[in-house]
Amino acid sequence: MDVILKKDIPNLGYATEIVKVRDGYGRNYLIPQGFAILATEANKKMNAETLKQKAFKEDKVRNEAEALAKLLESVTVKIGAKVASTGKIFGSVNSLQIAEALKEQFNYDVDRKKIHLDGDSIKEVGEYKAKVMLHKGVSIMINFEVFAE
Repeated sequence: MDVILKKDIPNLGYATEIVKVRDGYGRNYLIPQGFAILATEANKKMNAETLKQKAFKEDKVRNEAEALAKLLESVTVKIGAKVASTGKIFGSVNSLQIAEALKEQFNYDVDRKKIHLDGDSIKEVGEYKAKVMLHKGVSIMINFEVFAE
């Protein structure tokens, strides 16, 4: 029996993929649970159209991510922090502060979960780099500077 998967199923396949399964597995588990539908001609055409639309949207999002990556290449983000006389920061600078600084200084909206620092957080004044994962396959290193307020 051929079925079209609606969700990713481990050891079987990914969503919108057509897979061959045993009749009982498809009829008694996959279809009633809503994990798959029968691979009839009508459903195959609908699946092909869904894949086409998904590819178009994916391409659009990827192009937007690449455009944002070009804009972020030349940017240096400045983050102010309270500093002790030894040069150590009270607290630390993490991806949340970097995302907020990008929004305030350059009006670029980047999710804080997509910003990765070398360590967990920055605890001293200086210049650093952070990796920003904008999309699957599109990542960029941005420069940021921590200075004393």
